[in-house]
Amino acid sequence: MAEQTKATKTKAAPKGKTTTRKAPAQRKTAAKKKPKSIVRSNVRSIENKAVAVERKVRRTARKAEKQIDSPEKATEKFAGRAQDVAHNAVLATLGFYAKAFEQAQETFGTLQDELAARRQTTLVMYAELVKRGEKVESSAKSAFEDIDLSKLTDRKALEAKLEEARERFADMKGSVRTKIAA
Repeated sequence: MAEQTKATKTKAAPKGKTTTRKAPAQRKTAAKKKPKSIVRSNVRSIENKAVAVERKVRRTARKAEKQIDSPEKATEKFAGRAQDVAHNAVLATLGFYAKAFEQAQETFGTLQDELAARRQTTLVMYAELVKRGEKVESSAKSAFEDIDLSKLTDRKALEAKLEEARERFADMKGSVRTKIAA
């Protein structure tokens, strides 16, 4: 009998199609819930979401209040910092000018000392030149006294005497140079 039932249960597949059928998936039988409990759970989840949104709103409100107060504090801090920066800039400028003034004073003092030393050297050199000029003046006077220009009316004789005076002056100039070098 088992063989007969098997044969009757299985049908021959049509000749044109060679596909196999899948057995339908078995559904799990879920426990039936009451419709009221589904509604209640939905209401509870909505209430929880509403409470969470309310918390967010409160937090945002607190932050907004802080931000309303914070611009005043931030403005005060910014003003204080700006004053400090400006004050430091003024102090830096004063420091710069003070340093420049000190350097100018040092340079001026050094220049004053150099100028005083050069003046002293100049005075000494001037005194030496005056002494040498007095010596040359006496010899030049004697050379001019030797030349009697009133007697000379001839041009050739005058040129000869002038040449003689030039030679004597060159000799005196050479002797002065040797004294200077010594």
